[in-house]
Amino acid sequence: MIDPNTILEFSRSNCVAICAFLVPANLLLTLQTLVLTVLSRPQSQIRNAVVVACIPAVLIILHVCTWLMIGVVMAPTFILLCLGGTCLGINFWAMFYARKPDAPNPVSQH
Repeated sequence: MIDPNTILEFSRSNCVAICAFLVPANLLLTLQTLVLTVLSRPQSQIRNAVVVACIPAVLIILHVCTWLMIGVVMAPTFILLCLGGTCLGINFWAMFYARKPDAPNPVSQH
């Protein structure tokens, strides 16, 4: 069985490597979701992009929580927490925004 303390210690020991991967992944995958939403791509594509983009966002929030559990309260912990939360918020917004039906085009109804 996997010991949770081992996972938490791994997260804290490899903080720079984890953040070096998760921060750009969050930004790029959330940007991809926004681009798909702005281009009015099908809802299935946007939903798939949201699912993929939420993975690093949740992981960075969990990573920050490992630091908060041991009492590390510094600017980077809050910045990374806000980054993960913002990316999650944008992705959920894009998923629900894409679900809205498009307004009928009055020109094409003639």
